[in-house]
Amino acid sequence: MIRLILISILLLFSLLAIFRAPANILWYVAILVTEFCWIFFLLTGLLVCWKFGSSQYYTISTMIGLVAMAIYLVPIWQAFRLARTLDDDLEAVLGSKGTTAFAFRPLQMITGINAKKVPYSVMTYDKAHELVLDFYPAAGSGKRPCIVVVHGGSWAAGDSRQLPELNSELAKAGYHVASINYRLAPKHNYPAPLEDVQTALDYLTARAPELNIDTTRFVILGRSAGGEIALSAAYTLHDERIKAVICFYGPTDMVWGYENPTSPLVLDSRKIMEEYLGGTLDEKRDLYIHSSATETVTTKTPPTLLVFAENDPLVSPRHGNRLSVKLKAQGIKHFELYLPWGTHGFDYTLNGPGGQISTYTVKRFLEAVLEE
Repeated sequence: MIRLILISILLLFSLLAIFRAPANILWYVAILVTEFCWIFFLLTGLLVCWKFGSSQYYTISTMIGLVAMAIYLVPIWQAFRLARTLDDDLEAVLGSKGTTAFAFRPLQMITGINAKKVPYSVMTYDKAHELVLDFYPAAGSGKRPCIVVVHGGSWAAGDSRQLPELNSELAKAGYHVASINYRLAPKHNYPAPLEDVQTALDYLTARAPELNIDTTRFVILGRSAGGEIALSAAYTLHDERIKAVICFYGPTDMVWGYENPTSPLVLDSRKIMEEYLGGTLDEKRDLYIHSSATETVTTKTPPTLLVFAENDPLVSPRHGNRLSVKLKAQGIKHFELYLPWGTHGFDYTLNGPGGQISTYTVKRFLEAVLEE
């Protein structure tokens, strides 16, 4: 009976690789299930092979276990399928062939665990608001582009140390990385974070000679709430230094997002948006519109990379679809990456299927847009 119960629990967990998490705690489990799927596969396999106790439920528990093991392989199988066509899809949009390795390597899920981290320096870029950034120097010599990373956290939490693995990977690939902190809601409302991005750009530009930054090639990268900030900064600051923007699972249409809220079992999205924008949609409609990338796209919008997860219970992947329609209408170079197995925060590890595919895509995108 114990064996049956344990295997049944693992079967239920495996379903998070196919379906969207219905509650907040299960969202965290979904990240582990999809990006560390090989561990759950092996754990289930051990239980299937473990013969103990009464044989009454042995056959049924074995069958359940085999089904769970098959489902745990779904992220790996889907990553393979996506990787097979990814290069051609990227080349069709970006117009250049990549120089990086194959997009998904299963062994990296194990061998990449102890990847070397790049040391960073902490710098105060805004003394008035006591804001700091973490600067990761690029590998190589000469002036290099700089990626400004904006963290997530519902505009009210998080910091520059959030999901730092990509910072090191990009630095090793030859890009400076500045992961910034910004003023948080509800104490500070929109557009305060955009102003902080502008201040960070000015600070990095002022220190460019000593940091070896190419001030003509900045890219803004944001996750979740930081994705909205990154898009808004790139689309509304009209700063010629910003050559491209990358959004990981960020809301792109704040009006639509307010009218179609997240399940309250996962997140009170309306309350979060009200605290960020200073009121309800009826009270602050102009700010909801101005903070929506879908409403601020122009013919001068910089190239855009959109990365979304189809099983995201916090930010609907339809945000990506809605922005893509507007980018196409304006003729803006952009690429959409959708992970059919992924959930919000899939890049918690860069070694999982989602982490590998997205990192590869980011590098390809940067190679293309920064060489122009």
